[in-house]
Amino acid sequence: MKSPREIAESYWKAECERDTEKVLSHYNTDATFCPPGQVLVGHEQIRTFYDGSGADFPGLEVEITHELTVGDQAALEWTALLTSTQGEKFTIKGVNIIKVRDGKFDWVHAYFDPTVLQTKGN
Repeated sequence: MKSPREIAESYWKAECERDTEKVLSHYNTDATFCPPGQVLVGHEQIRTFYDGSGADFPGLEVEITHELTVGDQAALEWTALLTSTQGEKFTIKGVNIIKVRDGKFDWVHAYFDPTVLQTKGN
């Protein structure tokens, strides 16, 4: 059985590839994903977040900077570099609190400041 960190590393690799289907393969079909201000349940709702993020920011790099794992749950602190369609680069830091079930995410709560991703020209 893979650890929560191993599942998260594989998930972030898929997200950096901007491959929504690969990303969703890391979630149970009834999983919950909670980015700031949203509660998305199931693949179809979760897909909307990743499709939108990939369209707005086709470039993504993620580094896990700290981890605390207890059994099937983990808190993973991360730093991401996103590149917009206009080539603007944004560094964002956050934490994902995750729980895994049967080798996939049962739920993910992502904590970050989305206002950091506003275009610099605004």
